[in-house]
Amino acid sequence: MFGFLKRKVREIKAPVDGEVVSLSCVNDEVFSQKLVGDGVAIKPMSNIFTAPIEGKVTKIFSTNHAYSIKSNKDLEVMVHIGLDTVELNGAGFDRLVKEGDHVTAGEPIIKVDMSVLQQAKDTITPIIISDGSDFKKIEKKLNIVKMGDTIMEVE
Repeated sequence: MFGFLKRKVREIKAPVDGEVVSLSCVNDEVFSQKLVGDGVAIKPMSNIFTAPIEGKVTKIFSTNHAYSIKSNKDLEVMVHIGLDTVELNGAGFDRLVKEGDHVTAGEPIIKVDMSVLQQAKDTITPIIISDGSDFKKIEKKLNIVKMGDTIMEVE
């Protein structure tokens, strides 16, 4: 009866090929305890990391190990490539866009030299919906994925 009040489901795409796992599998309490937001993690199997949603690139860390994209509405998604990768000081990470750029889902953001990334604590990559995002629930799809496959649906 009040279908017009129902929230639209928004899809979050895999930013990289790999295996999607629960955040509880991440060996870092900031992510596993959802201190920065909820989401999933991917064990990456390729070296190009893309935009999981369409929107504006709001942040790319100076070391290029993490980036955030905000939709034109109320959703912000962060991709954090590996654990303790900030310690690599940007080695092996090539930025392909700039902060402020508008990107579409699937557009390449960071290219990584996987041999350098494997020197980090772990290559697991959390994909986090920021706490400031407006959502009621997240449906997570834990599976082997290709870049661009849906990994979460946010309502």
